[in-house]
Amino acid sequence: MNIARRRFLHLTATAAVIPAVLPALSGTARAEDAYPSRPVHLIVFYAAGGGNDIIARLMGQWLSQRLGQSFVIENRPGGGGNIGTEYVARAAADGYTLILSSTANVVNASLYPNLSFDFLRDFAPVASISYEPNIMVVNPSVPAKTVPEFIAYAKANPGKLNFGSAGIGSSQQMSGEMFKMMAGVEMTHVPFRGTAPALTALLGNQVQLMFGSMPATLPYVKSGKLRALAVTTAKRSDALPDVPTVGEFLPGFDASVYYGICAPKNTPAAVIDKLNKEINAGLADPGLKKKLLDLGSTVLPGSPADFGKFLANETEKWAKVVKFAHIKAE
Repeated sequence: MNIARRRFLHLTATAAVIPAVLPALSGTARAEDAYPSRPVHLIVFYAAGGGNDIIARLMGQWLSQRLGQSFVIENRPGGGGNIGTEYVARAAADGYTLILSSTANVVNASLYPNLSFDFLRDFAPVASISYEPNIMVVNPSVPAKTVPEFIAYAKANPGKLNFGSAGIGSSQQMSGEMFKMMAGVEMTHVPFRGTAPALTALLGNQVQLMFGSMPATLPYVKSGKLRALAVTTAKRSDALPDVPTVGEFLPGFDASVYYGICAPKNTPAAVIDKLNKEINAGLADPGLKKKLLDLGSTVLPGSPADFGKFLANETEKWAKVVKFAHIKAE
C-alpha cells in the first residue's frame, strides 16, 4: 500500500469517528446546562418553622427563581438531625437531593459514635449561606451585667448556676460548654425539648443563663425581659451592635451557628459549581441579604472548597468540646 493510500484511509477513518464523538460530547454538555430539569428536594432535618427551615425556604425560593425549577423543602426531623442527614447520604448523587446543613452536622460527628455515615466523607460541600450568633442572656435576677462580672459571679457560686438549652448537642449547649471550658466555671446544663421551653424556664428563673438562638431570643432582649451579656460570634452582630462578643473577654471564643448546602458525595462537579454560583449570587442580592440580616444572620459567600475547609475546622473544634464536657447523646 503506498503512502498516499494509507493517508487517505487514515483520514477517512478519523472522519467517521468524529461525528460519533461529537453528539456524545454535546449531549453531556446539554445535560449539564439543563440542570435542573425536574424539581430538586432540599432536606431540612428539623421541623418546619425553625431557623433551618426558614433559611432553607429563603434560599429555595431564590434558587427556584434563578434556575426555573422548584426547590421543594422537605422536613425530615428526628435523631438530632441524623435521620434527615442519613436520608441524603443514601440519595442518588445527581444534584436532585440536597441537605440544608447546619451546626448539628459537625457536632454529631463526635457526639454519636455509631452513625451509619461520615459527614465529611459522605457529603460534598456546595456552598455556605450564612452564620449567626447565639446570645448569652441571663435572667434579670443575676447581678452580672458583663461577661467578666458573670465569670466572677459563677466562680463565687460554683455549681449553683444552671444554663438551659434546646437539647443535648444543640448549638446552645455547645456554646455553654465552650464557655465553661474557656472561662473555667462550673455550671449545670439543663436540656429542654426545644428553644421555647428553655426560654420559658429562663424567664421563670428555673435556669439563670442561656445561649439563646438569635431569632427566638432577640425579642426578649429588646423588651428588657432578659439581659444580653454578649454574642457568641467572633465579630459583633449587626442586629445587636452595642453588645460585645464573648471573644472580647475570652480570646478565641467563636460559637457561630452556620447554614449551608451539601450534596451526596460524587455529585457532578458541574452541578455543584452551578449551585454554588447561584447561591453566591443570592448572597450578593440586596433583597435576600436584608432578609437574612433581619433574622440576625450574616452572609457567608465562598467556594465549595472554602465551605469544605470550614466544615472540617468546625468538626475538629466541636470534637474538643464534646470530649472536654463528656457529652453523650441520649
